[in-house]
Amino acid sequence: MRKFFNWCRRYLSGMLLIVIAFVLFVLFFNDNSIMKSYEYSREIERLEKEIAENEDTLTHYLQLNRSLDTDPVTMERIVREQYHMQRPNEDVYVFEE
Repeated sequence: MRKFFNWCRRYLSGMLLIVIAFVLFVLFFNDNSIMKSYEYSREIERLEKEIAENEDTLTHYLQLNRSLDTDPVTMERIVREQYHMQRPNEDVYVFEE
């Protein structure tokens, strides 16, 4: 143990230890540390994927809305499927899965 302290005293100066401690603090224990940056980048990737999925869903519903405004056949199909509406003298059977 004494040899280790003598070696440290000979080859490591106080200023070098302070610089090493500062670098370790900045890299691992600071608010802008490597670990936090990695976590933030993972969160950004997850949110970008979620945004892409939501944009796909939005475009689907916008197209459906446009087709409901212009196409009476689509309107009838959606009304029959979603709201179980029927024509006069027609029976509708609903099968729940």
